[in-house]
Amino acid sequence: MEGDPGEPRNAAGSRRLLVLGAGSAQLGLLEAARDTDVYVIAADRDPAAPGFALADRRAIVSTEDESGIAQLAEAESVHGIVSPGSDWPVGIAARIAARLGLPHPISPEAGVLATSKVRQRQRFTEAGVPQPRWKLVTAPDDELGFPVVVKAPDRQGQRGLSLVHTAEELEQAVAAALGASRAQRCMIEELVDGPEVTVVGFSSRGTFRAVVVTDRVVADPPAFGVALAHVFPSTALGLDRVVETARHAAEALGIENGPTYTQLRVGANGPQVVELAARLGGGHDAELAECVTGFPLNRATIAAALGEDPPSAVEARRAAAAVTRFLIAPPGELRSVSGLEEAEAADGVEYVRVYRRPGQRIEPLRHGPDRAGAILAVGDTREEALDRAERAAALVRFETGNG
Repeated sequence: MEGDPGEPRNAAGSRRLLVLGAGSAQLGLLEAARDTDVYVIAADRDPAAPGFALADRRAIVSTEDESGIAQLAEAESVHGIVSPGSDWPVGIAARIAARLGLPHPISPEAGVLATSKVRQRQRFTEAGVPQPRWKLVTAPDDELGFPVVVKAPDRQGQRGLSLVHTAEELEQAVAAALGASRAQRCMIEELVDGPEVTVVGFSSRGTFRAVVVTDRVVADPPAFGVALAHVFPSTALGLDRVVETARHAAEALGIENGPTYTQLRVGANGPQVVELAARLGGGHDAELAECVTGFPLNRATIAAALGEDPPSAVEARRAAAAVTRFLIAPPGELRSVSGLEEAEAADGVEYVRVYRRPGQRIEPLRHGPDRAGAILAVGDTREEALDRAERAAALVRFETGNG
């Protein structure tokens, strides 16, 4: 573990927050913290993580190294710890907070349920939360028929995730999931035929609030499950029932405080929960939510991590519709990125984020971390926001080579 204090930005800050992760999924919260008097220590194993530039202190340590994170939290005398964009460290943060007597939005027990898809599904079954049929296996099993989704039950970011249509594809998909799984187990789940939506929620003192519901536009295989865009407002039918199902899921896991990110499919039998994460969405969902509701979800998450009430003041909403559109770069070594100023100046564009720097390797799109950046665009209508996002994306050019 390597620490680098640099030039403290908030040296006088009375509250010290440990943020697990400094990658693209943590940028929104780190930016929000920068505008407060909170002193931020960011932990990430990647020395080039873009979020380090927004922190007061960086620590080069894996967010999955529970012992290392605990030592860091104790050494830095932090007042709170948060994992805003990664699943597995959510449980680590909850356990360390409990051991050190720190406030935390969720209990260690809820942290386990939020980070294990198997235990989460078992709890959903006990609580009657609608969900796809599923089965835990260690070998190919076609009992659920086809098509099915095969996944590693203890991973995120589409690692070990496959869409399977035939028995011939099943063996390879199960092998990939078992290889990705920490516990060498595989989950097979029926594919619900219907649109995929995300409920971005926040709970405070046991009361769940659905901040926004977005449509999740995903890539085709082999990048199955990778979000290409989040679009508000959602066009899915029965949004009241969608929100109620997400609330039911959060309560079933014992989540009384803090953010939740619930993915559902809306099929012929109504919404069914695919998974719930007790964190912010990794696709800049909090920033989109603030654009269309005025609710400062990133700042509310910081407050929850420090044991404080969420902000009571809500800013005026800035748009009726918004789109987060991810940028995909051609594979190869990144040589240059151009067109950013033009894209940022385009109508309706709130920001353009690029995750990669020249010299880094761009892999073919297979998983969420393979995306190269994102654009948030707003509009008076869903169609206008989508059009503005596409126009801005066309201005950003990634030059790659085979170096």
